[in-house]
Amino acid sequence: MVFEQNPKRQGRTDITDLNEDPIVVWQHRNYLKCVIFMAFVLPTIVAGFGWSDWLGGFVYAGILRICFLQQATFCVNSLAHWLVTLGEGYHNFHHELPSDYRNAIEWYQYDPTKWSIWIWKQLGLAYDLKQFRQNEIEKGRVQQMQKKLGQKRATLDWGIPLEQLPVVHWDDFVADSKNGKALVAIAGVIHDVSDFIKDHPGGKALIFSAIGKDATAVEDGGVYNHSNAAHNLLSTMRVGVLRGGCEVEIWKRA
Repeated sequence: MVFEQNPKRQGRTDITDLNEDPIVVWQHRNYLKCVIFMAFVLPTIVAGFGWSDWLGGFVYAGILRICFLQQATFCVNSLAHWLVTLGEGYHNFHHELPSDYRNAIEWYQYDPTKWSIWIWKQLGLAYDLKQFRQNEIEKGRVQQMQKKLGQKRATLDWGIPLEQLPVVHWDDFVADSKNGKALVAIAGVIHDVSDFIKDHPGGKALIFSAIGKDATAVEDGGVYNHSNAAHNLLSTMRVGVLRGGCEVEIWKRA
């Protein structure tokens, strides 16, 4: 409204009918002259010839009138999007789903615009009120919930992603385990459980018995069917991925 926008970033609209209207074309070509004349010259002439108040016509009917009109225009925007609606009043819904006459879709949500339009319909002053498909509205809700969950998820430690882990040969896994590293293979992923041995609820012995071995069966019910929390904790201990996903005889080194 105030600054000239970059035409390359604005949406395109077919204005063929306007370009063919001689009055509109003339106004566009003589816009500045028309503005000055209608804003200042004409009010001054009317007041001057009408009741000999040339200065009053220029100041009150010209300068102050334009000032008040501009402020009233901005005030409407402030009233609609801030004051009366208590801060946009779910106005983002209107921009996302412009064909829907509502801003807030629940009956208990504050939306004076929706209420006014609905009352006008009952009085016969409005008709054919549009509502967007509820299925698409719910999709948007779910997507926003997923976005928030993603932001929360990003603050948590989920371990190194599998695709970023180095691929380790079975023989190297066994050799590193014998050289002092507490490595355990579960579901094709190598985990370093060195810092967890002392905290294992099942005791140290079970952990020590699985070092350098494939403990998938033990983890998934062979000894104890571990919880989701246990699997989440285990994911933070990833250090590698086994080539082939398990012990493969033909890949063993002689």
